[in-house]
Amino acid sequence: MNSGAIDLGPVWLTLQLAATTVLILLTVGTPIAWWLAHTRSKLRVGIEAVVALPLVLPPTVLGFYLLILLGPNGLLGSPVQALTGASLSFSFAGLVFASTLYSLPFVVQPLQSNFESLGKAPLETAASLGASKLDTFFSVIFPLSRRGYLTATVLGFAHTLGEFGVVLMVGGNIPGETKVISIEIYDHVEVMEYSQAHILSGGLLFFSFFVLLIVYSINKKLPVNFS
Repeated sequence: MNSGAIDLGPVWLTLQLAATTVLILLTVGTPIAWWLAHTRSKLRVGIEAVVALPLVLPPTVLGFYLLILLGPNGLLGSPVQALTGASLSFSFAGLVFASTLYSLPFVVQPLQSNFESLGKAPLETAASLGASKLDTFFSVIFPLSRRGYLTATVLGFAHTLGEFGVVLMVGGNIPGETKVISIEIYDHVEVMEYSQAHILSGGLLFFSFFVLLIVYSINKKLPVNFS
């Protein structure tokens, strides 16, 4: 590592990871949040606990079990490696999988809360007009849920940017492949390159504050209830 040099590779890799993770989370998290918001199943409490588990579970613990799961002999890693010849552990694909699970509550919970706040009025009105469930969601529910989706997107993206324990356990520290910005900051601190660590950390701090400022400003202008 050159003294005084800032490697932008980890920054770009982190942005790629965060963007990919958020897209997957919005796709997967929407039906989960919708089901949790409307189901009367006894399984709801258990599913909610599973979704919220990354909030209380130490990242290294989650990362360790994900490493076992994604490893060459793991329940998921073994068949993937047999089919593709590529290992999920210590790879970008493995990071995406781990980040998706780790950031799941930051997307599902805002969406679930938003769906619950809408009540049944939009669904009943759309049904009375003969709209299908899919059309109802995209034509009625989604526009009314912009605040929830905005919050979920920002929280999921920002949380992925700051991941350390999980990505280190699952992806290691491979430049250009799994070395994200949080690990780059740690490497600078480890060799006492505080100036570089300050630049990267300050950039993340400014970016996080700026994004949250925009979110709170936009949220005040978006509708939250059906009328």
